[in-house]
Amino acid sequence: MHRHRPVTVIRSVSAAAIFAGCAGAFAQASQPAAAAAPPSAPPLSAQIINMGGMAPDEIGPVIAEMGTLRTKTLVTAANGTVGVQVGTVAKHTHTYSDEIQYVMSGTATVWLDNAPREVRAGDLIVIPRGVVHGTLTTSTDFKSMAIKLPPQRAGDTHKVP
Repeated sequence: MHRHRPVTVIRSVSAAAIFAGCAGAFAQASQPAAAAAPPSAPPLSAQIINMGGMAPDEIGPVIAEMGTLRTKTLVTAANGTVGVQVGTVAKHTHTYSDEIQYVMSGTATVWLDNAPREVRAGDLIVIPRGVVHGTLTTSTDFKSMAIKLPPQRAGDTHKVP
C-alpha cells in the first residue's frame, strides 16, 4: 500500500542533503557583493526529521495574510534554512533570499514569474529572489520542503496582486 513512500522520503532527504551541502557556495555566488556577512547560527546537530509524517497542525498555525499557509523551519544554518510547508500561498516575492521547493506530496498550481504551472510530488521548484511566486493547492495532501538561501530576513515577504 505504501511501497512508494520510502522512495519519496529518500528523494526528500537526498534533496535536502544536496542543497545543504551546496548552500554556502550558492548563497555566496548569488549574494550581492555589498551584503553583510550571514548571521551566525547554532551548529547543526545530527538528526532525522520525518517531514512526511508531519500533520498540518504540527507544522504550525495558518498564516492568514498569506492564504492557508502553514510553515515550520526545521534546520537553520548560517547560509540557509530548510523547512516544511502546506497550504495555499498568496503571490509574493523575496528581495534577499532565493527559494527552492521540493514537492513531497500532492499537487498544486504554482505561480512562477508570470505563469501558472502544475506541480506534483517529485518536482523541484527553483525561485530566484525577486521572482513572483505563489501556490494554489489542488489536492488536500500537498506538502513541500522549502529551502531559503540565505536565510530569509524578517519582513522579506512582499505580497503582490
